[in-house]
Amino acid sequence: MNDELYDSGLAIRKSVLGAEFVDKALASADEFNEPLQRLVTEYCWGAVWGREELPKATRSMLNLAMLSVLNRPNELKAHVRGALRNGVTKAEIREVLLQVAIYGGVPAAVDSFRVAREAIAEFEQQDGAQP
Repeated sequence: MNDELYDSGLAIRKSVLGAEFVDKALASADEFNEPLQRLVTEYCWGAVWGREELPKATRSMLNLAMLSVLNRPNELKAHVRGALRNGVTKAEIREVLLQVAIYGGVPAAVDSFRVAREAIAEFEQQDGAQP
């Protein structure tokens, strides 16, 4: 593994998902899933999110659409909060999820809107932000 890429990925991961969220995920890692945490941090966050060709907000919106279509509510919730940290507005999140309804299916969008509302409310309560 590449320690420099891991360190870069860790910083990006914390900036998007929040240090508390990431620290909790890493602290709960054990012998079984620690290699996955390292892989995700190094490759997802370091090698891909670390690229400069797309802004973080664009990457966030892409993730919201993909996670919605894949029906991954836990990851979607984390990435809605991350999108807000990256400057994506509630209106933009809504538009992404409307796009999901057309290309990924209405049931996926309905569930994703519910998850996004919860994540936005939690974000606003915890961070005091009104994106």
